[in-house]
Formats: sequence, structure tokens, C-alpha cells
Amino acid sequence: MPTFHPFREGIALQAKLKPFALILIVLFSVVLAAGNYFVFQRAPFGACTIMQTDYPLGADVPNSEDLRSACSNYMYYFVGAPLVVGLLLLLILPNLVTKEEIAREAKPAPAPESRKAAPPPPPPARPTTDAAVQLLALFQREGRLVDFLREDIQPYEDTQIGAAVREIHKACRQVLAEHLTLEPVLSGQEGDEVTVPAGFDPSAVRLTGNVSGEPPFRGSLRHAGWRAAQVRLPAQPAGQDPKIVAPAEVEIP
Repeated sequence: MPTFHPFREGIALQAKLKPFALILIVLFSVVLAAGNYFVFQRAPFGACTIMQTDYPLGADVPNSEDLRSACSNYMYYFVGAPLVVGLLLLLILPNLVTKEEIAREAKPAPAPESRKAAPPPPPPARPTTDAAVQLLALFQREGRLVDFLREDIQPYEDTQIGAAVREIHKACRQVLAEHLTLEPVLSGQEGDEVTVPAGFDPSAVRLTGNVSGEPPFRGSLRHAGWRAAQVRLPAQPAGQDPKIVAPAEVEIP
């Protein structure tokens, strides 16, 4: 159940009578006045003259018992009638009053913590090159791929290159199968007719040749592409520099 605050954010609540409440109060006043008039003028229990000691000559003087009885009835009426009216007003008064918000001059209370604007979400983390360097390090460790790519092979004969490439290919293929699960972007064999639908991902499908108009496009599949469905890289040891592709080797005599 929410807590009632009489002052909140520069707003105060002021009690105000509903329109029909005034009519009801006037009605109660008229009824009470009519009752008083009836008691004074036409009360069946007679007049209260207990304080009167002199009577006109020839007037009927009531006995003391009648006087006390009439005065008691008057006392019951004048005590009971206002009490009954007061109880009725007490019971129905909450329904006759409405609360109206008005501006107050005091300094407004600070907004609660829940009403403060939520902070903007943090920017996405920038991708790092650690995984790429780690994968390149695996190719270098198993197949000496970086050494092969960095070396100038123009002076060598094709037969010499072919023998070296066979070993590099075997080792690097094993690394690829162990740490990456690859799947083709488009199904089909090279040379098959394929349809590129509207809304295709340009990073997944590259169009070549005579490209004009709007998709869908129909053409010949030149390469099915590759997508890394799963990557399995080992955890790097703590304290190791992730930028090292291959450590330097020093032989101690």
C-alpha cells in the first residue's frame, strides 16, 4: 500500500468540499431549525417553566412534577439532537471532502532515487585482435606458416617449393580442423546457378560481374564462402603477452 505524503515535489493537498456537501449541510441546518421550532411551539410534553416563579393573576400554575418532566424532555432534545447531527456529519464527512493539489512555496523535496533517469548503457566493447593473433600463433607453431609467408620464395625451384608446401599444408590443415569448425555460406558446387534474395548480407555474399538493378539476383556460384560455425581456442597462460605470435628462440651452448 503506497504511503501518503501530504507534500511532494512542490505540491500540497488542500481539502475542499464537494458541491453536494454544501446542500447536505444546509439541509441538516434546516431540519435542526425546524425541530427547534416544533419543540418550542408545539412540543407535546409541555413548556419548561422551572425557572419562572411569578405567574399572571388567574393563570393555571402547573405542578412541580409536570414542570420537571417537561424540562427533562427539553434537556434530552437539546443534548441529543446536536449529538445525532454531529455523529451523522462525522460518518459522512470523509465522503464530502475532496483533496485538491495546490503549489506550495516551500522548496520541493528531492526526487527519489527511483525517479532518476537511468544511465545510458555502456558502449559495446571494442573487438580485440587477441584471438586472431592466437590463431596465427597456432599456425606458426605447428606449420611455420608465418615463416613461409614472410620468406621470398622466388629464387627457389618449383620442386623445392612443392616439397616444403606439402608439409606446411599438412600441419596447418590439422590446426584448422582442431580449432575451427567451418561451413559454407551458400550450399552448392562451384558453377551452379544460385539466387541471391533481397535483403542479403553484403558481408556474407559478394557480387561480381555485371551487377545492376535490384535484388533478387541470379548468377553462377564462384565460391561457396566460409563461415566459422565454432571456434575452439585454448586458454592463454596468465601473464603471457597476447601479441606474441612466436617467441624468439635462443640456444644456450
